[in-house]
Amino acid sequence: MAPSSKTPSDNPSSLSHKILVALATYNECENIGRLYPAIRAILPNADILVIDDNSPDGTGNKVSALSQADPRLHLIRRAGKLGLGTALFRAIDYAKEISANYLIIMDADLSHPPSAIPSLLSGMVTKDIMIGSRYVPGGGTVGWPISRRMISLSVNLLFRGMFRIRVKDASGSYRCYNMDILNRARTDKLISTGYSFLEELLYLCSKAGASIGESPIVFVERSSGVSKVNWVEALRSLSTLVYLGIRSILGWDDDLKPIGK
Repeated sequence: MAPSSKTPSDNPSSLSHKILVALATYNECENIGRLYPAIRAILPNADILVIDDNSPDGTGNKVSALSQADPRLHLIRRAGKLGLGTALFRAIDYAKEISANYLIIMDADLSHPPSAIPSLLSGMVTKDIMIGSRYVPGGGTVGWPISRRMISLSVNLLFRGMFRIRVKDASGSYRCYNMDILNRARTDKLISTGYSFLEELLYLCSKAGASIGESPIVFVERSSGVSKVNWVEALRSLSTLVYLGIRSILGWDDDLKPIGK
């Protein structure tokens, strides 16, 4: 991974930098009512984008009502559940549309602590991507059975072995991206629509020369709402990850060279 060219003067928290926080939601009405003000308290000038997949519980209506008093809270309603990957891809496009400098993505179920946002942004002074990591010192999970933890650790071990990218938490969805790296990465080549989107995007950014850092978070399993872990989609994403890894190992990824090179 190429070293970052940033200097300490490139403070992501400065008012001259535009930050977009993106949240993909499905039936998160109660949680979004708590998460939105927590984010806004930390980032009073950021844009916040909610991509809602037609939540039956009225999540979209809740966000729409909140946006009446906050012109920087935006809502994209989709027809139905179209997958995490497609939601995050839409977030990337939206960040480009509004000329954001930084894109933060996080879960909307309160499993990702908003209090970690400052440490992620601090890391962006020298990194292109910062991951809120469960698997670095100080990080962890609360409320997970041992089986889920072992599956998560195994996926990350597989990712490091196949893609040779030395991060501890490649499957973590709490991240901050410098939009410069997303503009260079071949995101037009993304094939994932589900959970493997996170690993594939990290791989494409690495191919574009991204420097990647990790900051510890404690992931807390949701206390309200229903978990949307889909094991069929998880297996499909795992097969996609293996396919991409084999392409990487065999050197069949020349078409992933960054834009402009």
